[in-house]
Amino acid sequence: MKTITTTFSQRTMWVSILMDTGALVFIYLVPSISHLISLPVYLIEPMRLMLILALVHTNKKNAYMLALTMPLFSFLISSHPVVPKMMLITFELVLNVFLFYLLSKRMKYLFPAILLSILISKTIYYILKFGLIELMVIDTGLITTPVMVQLVTTSVFSLYVYLFYTGSGKEDIAGIK
Repeated sequence: MKTITTTFSQRTMWVSILMDTGALVFIYLVPSISHLISLPVYLIEPMRLMLILALVHTNKKNAYMLALTMPLFSFLISSHPVVPKMMLITFELVLNVFLFYLLSKRMKYLFPAILLSILISKTIYYILKFGLIELMVIDTGLITTPVMVQLVTTSVFSLYVYLFYTGSGKEDIAGIK
């Protein structure tokens, strides 16, 4: 039994390492990919995409670690986003993870848990961003990614979580339920 537990822990560790490396490489390459294929890949919310993949395929600690580090990594390699916006994005992603785990414990189905966690974290993000714009801490428009694109990506991400867990026959995600 101990061998099975050790093998499972090692597998989980390797999946987390590969996910983290893939996420950081993807974040690093988003500008190049966008330029190469002449499509604004950044509109698909690459950090949230990587976060959703981590929520589904790794564990809670790893999801939090990615939420905390991806914006910082992006800032360190490209000086984008600016520090206040980097901190705002970090807060939004961490809140997304927190809300997802909180809601998934209280709801019967994962689809509304992930959908609400994204929508609530985005709403709070925009409220805080509005405040930072009004205080002239950041100089940007309030909504830079079209709302329709955000609704589509949020729906796709939520559907992915739902389909992954419905199709796998699993009733819980990373020990939530």
